[in-house]
Amino acid sequence: MKVLVTRPEPGAAATAARLLDLGHEPVAAPCLVISPRKLALPVAPAAVIVTSLQAIPALPDTLRDVPVFCVGDATAGRLRAAGFGRVESAAGDARDLIRLVSARRRPGTYLLATGARQGLALARQLRADGFIVLRRSVYNARPVRALAPGVLAALAGQQIGAALFFSAETAQAFCRLKPPGTANVAAYALSAAVADGLRSVPWRAIHTAMAPTEADLLALLA
Repeated sequence: MKVLVTRPEPGAAATAARLLDLGHEPVAAPCLVISPRKLALPVAPAAVIVTSLQAIPALPDTLRDVPVFCVGDATAGRLRAAGFGRVESAAGDARDLIRLVSARRRPGTYLLATGARQGLALARQLRADGFIVLRRSVYNARPVRALAPGVLAALAGQQIGAALFFSAETAQAFCRLKPPGTANVAAYALSAAVADGLRSVPWRAIHTAMAPTEADLLALLA
């Protein structure tokens, strides 16, 4: 089955490789363009909170010995591969991340490294729980203006059987383009929030992962 992979790099290639291992044909259809932002970041925060693997390239080497908390295992793996040695994954969603950070409470300022216009609710909740949070937007995520002609042709020709969505922002960006042929495609969403972002266009079905992990999402394809 041909499966749309709508997430941008880094991450899309690993997902495509897993789809190949499962016997599917991945079709790259990134819906966001990621561009880093160079900002001055604190040298020694109490901890770093990362909401997406897109934030990792912005983290300087000076933070490698600082505790880092992230939402999912994929991001945790990328952090460790980048040399960060004190990484903990919430293996869930934002609520799980808040619970993890609260359980490991430390004195001092927390750096929340996130995308532009993202992480606002998370920062508010942590501050309400008594944390000092310095939120920094370390990358921009801009919706693409159009899908690649080959992707549009495959959708219109009913060659696509499924589409994977890992974030609400990606889901909304895809749906704003009003691509053809979605009524013949099953959409697979990482979470209920992602699924909600898909409802403005017709789908054959919308499936939501039992837990917000790539493994759970790909398991639905079986």
